[in-house]
Amino acid sequence: MRRFWLAGVLLWPALIGCSAGEHSKGFINPRLMGAYIPLSQSRMLVFGRWGAALALTPNVAVTNDHNLNFIPPDRLLARSRDYDLLFFRTEQRTAPEFANPLGGEQVIAYGQGSDRDLREAKGEIATVDEFVAPRCTDCRTQRAITFNADAGGGFSGGPVVDAGTGAVVGVTFGYLDGQGANGGRRMYAYDIDLVIAEMHRLLDVR
Repeated sequence: MRRFWLAGVLLWPALIGCSAGEHSKGFINPRLMGAYIPLSQSRMLVFGRWGAALALTPNVAVTNDHNLNFIPPDRLLARSRDYDLLFFRTEQRTAPEFANPLGGEQVIAYGQGSDRDLREAKGEIATVDEFVAPRCTDCRTQRAITFNADAGGGFSGGPVVDAGTGAVVGVTFGYLDGQGANGGRRMYAYDIDLVIAEMHRLLDVR
């Protein structure tokens, strides 16, 4: 089991004004475009933070719990203790398609850049059942999917989708450098089934 906590790591590139991934020309399908929610926060007129969120059902969206400062308090619905997830109320009414992640699957992660532009990072799923240390001493062990891609700051809370269909397979929450293919970056995401199960556990959503 890996003994690290990934949530905060993902923010550092954004704090120093860098953009990860590449400029995106747009989403694979209209449903994904309608469900995606960009997040941004200005700091000292120079530095900023960027992240992303995703509508799961009409009016309920998810992002990482470490993106709490992006979310107005009156929109917050629930925060997970065991996972780096929070759920909030949104005006978005479009939900994307969902699918189970598969080892070796080609995926695209979406996030925000330092110019508030849509970014994407293409990669391949390496593992579908990676164990990550609990967030607290009595929290559950986290389970993640991992994929090799040059994503990073601004992708936190954003969707990971099947590169062919655009179906959402996960939600990004962190990364480790030097652990991916050829010593590159390895991204960590929660399986979308875990995300939806946590939403149902915390909220009375049908």
